[in-house]
Amino acid sequence: MDIHEYQAKEILSGYGVKIAAGGLAYSPEDAVQRAREIGGRIWAVKAQIHSGARGKAGGIILCKTHDEVEAAAEALLGKRLITHQTGPAGKVCGRLYIEAGTDIIKEMYFCFLVDRCAERIVMVGSAQGGMDIEELAVTNSEAITKIYIDPGVGLQDFQAREMAFALGIDAEIMSHAVKTIKGCYRALRDLDANMLEINPLVMTRSGKLLALDAKMGFDENALFRQTKISELRDKTQEEPRETAAADRGLSYVGLDGDIGCMINGAGLAMATMDMIKLAGGEPANFLDVGGGASAERTEKAFRLVLADQNVKAMLVNIFAGINRCDWIAEGVVQAVRKIDMKVPLIVRLSGTNVEEGQRIIAESGLPIITAETLAEAAEKAVQARNEVIASERLKEFYGYSN
Repeated sequence: MDIHEYQAKEILSGYGVKIAAGGLAYSPEDAVQRAREIGGRIWAVKAQIHSGARGKAGGIILCKTHDEVEAAAEALLGKRLITHQTGPAGKVCGRLYIEAGTDIIKEMYFCFLVDRCAERIVMVGSAQGGMDIEELAVTNSEAITKIYIDPGVGLQDFQAREMAFALGIDAEIMSHAVKTIKGCYRALRDLDANMLEINPLVMTRSGKLLALDAKMGFDENALFRQTKISELRDKTQEEPRETAAADRGLSYVGLDGDIGCMINGAGLAMATMDMIKLAGGEPANFLDVGGGASAERTEKAFRLVLADQNVKAMLVNIFAGINRCDWIAEGVVQAVRKIDMKVPLIVRLSGTNVEEGQRIIAESGLPIITAETLAEAAEKAVQARNEVIASERLKEFYGYSN
């Protein structure tokens, strides 16, 4: 789960990390009022979306008058910002953060990440901040410093000092830098975050160290014990299908293909998507309905998959262990009758009570295509998808000709 910049800054400030004065705005009038409250002669009007590289997308505007603040707010509110992190769909800005201008003399990059391969937390920093770290890693990897932290021991003072030296921080504010770095680590540890990024971390002319931007990502599996963090969720910034699935207790990830998938078990789901691609198709989603797929849960999964207008065929692949094939079959039949499916449905059942499940589907009278093996199911799904596309093209051709 990601949160907005202003939320991350509020959290970090509670851990001793210095931030510039700022305030939230939902309208141009709010933006002007926040600028008046902050004072000064220059303000940054910053779009709040769950993405980096907002500046390159025009999501951060520097203003020198209240009129400019109002105009910037009008331009950004409701605007769809497209960055390399959002993809072509972009994300719509629904709120702004108005921040006091900062007299910057140095920009740095700093973050903490959970490195699952190393089973450690890695602290990453560079004296060259304010740019994409991915680009810097390609063009000048030596400018990036990585320090691994054993979670059983925690961040040590000497590691924080080592990173501060790597960032090129002046000796006069070294103690403040160590405090800032350790504060960030405590926030990551205490709140079950898996990513904390400050880009840029800046040194001001007055000798302050400020987090000028901040991003935090959290482990969704730990939200049950992080209720205050869970309340920060902004569902308008998330993929609607994935949000709808999460609200219904389903594991769903939207993809770019056109063969919808409903499968029980993450491993089987991955194997099924691989088989679809091997057969020449593209999966439209990852959907794991879990081990307790009741008829109601099955119907919810069907509706979720078919809500994607790109789906041309749907494949149900169930291996029943904890579950039972007859229960799944009843759920599939019930869902198809209620939803009035317009796309071909391919069902492959295996495991507990498979014969009874196959009988229920065969006697339903519904145009359900069945398969014995995963390979056969994938091939039939791709074939059905191809037939649908061919039919659509034929209709378009004759419709155009007439």
